[in-house]
Amino acid sequence: MSKPHPHRPPPRPSGRTNLASCAVATIFLIFLVIVVLIVYFTVFKPKDPKIAVNAVQLPSFSVSNGTVNFTFSQYVAVRNPNRASFTHYDSTLQLLYYGNQVGFMFIPAGKIEAGRTQYMAATFAVQSFPVSDPNSVGVGSEVGVDTGIGIGGGIGPQLGGGISGSRLGPTMEIEARMEMAGRVKVLHFFTHHVEAKSGCKVAIAVSDGSVLGFHC
Repeated sequence: MSKPHPHRPPPRPSGRTNLASCAVATIFLIFLVIVVLIVYFTVFKPKDPKIAVNAVQLPSFSVSNGTVNFTFSQYVAVRNPNRASFTHYDSTLQLLYYGNQVGFMFIPAGKIEAGRTQYMAATFAVQSFPVSDPNSVGVGSEVGVDTGIGIGGGIGPQLGGGISGSRLGPTMEIEARMEMAGRVKVLHFFTHHVEAKSGCKVAIAVSDGSVLGFHC
């Protein structure tokens, strides 16, 4: 009568097998992290929006006793180059004359979808302020100014871009500064702060308030 053979447990995996499995898993995780970083920095890396000033107008303008007051209009296109929507906070548009603020306007908060361009128009009245020196450029001297479109020409409405060439007579120069700050949420998880700025110098004929040109 044969005796039953005792049941032997299967051999345990050696330490070398466990070490090899851990090494393979580690290499795979490192490779996956590298791929995610490459995709993030090439495709989803946050970029600052771009502001293109398309046109500047002064719908009304008057000068009296060395002071001027006018209505200022600016037309811009804001492009969001990101693959996620750009949510901007309340923004500002400032007018400066010789470094002093002469006009100010709030731009309400909003959202620009991924890869889209949003057109904006801002119009507000500027209170009277003294012209420091209407002959700063020179009465009767030839004034050379940049005309046409500043940044991103050909986008949006084209209004009152100025005249070509030179113009005689007293001029004044104001500076328009626009700032937009907000956030971009990448992959619905990573939130990044981004901002866009523009600064344009606008040459104006003191005699009639016509915009000779602007440069951004």
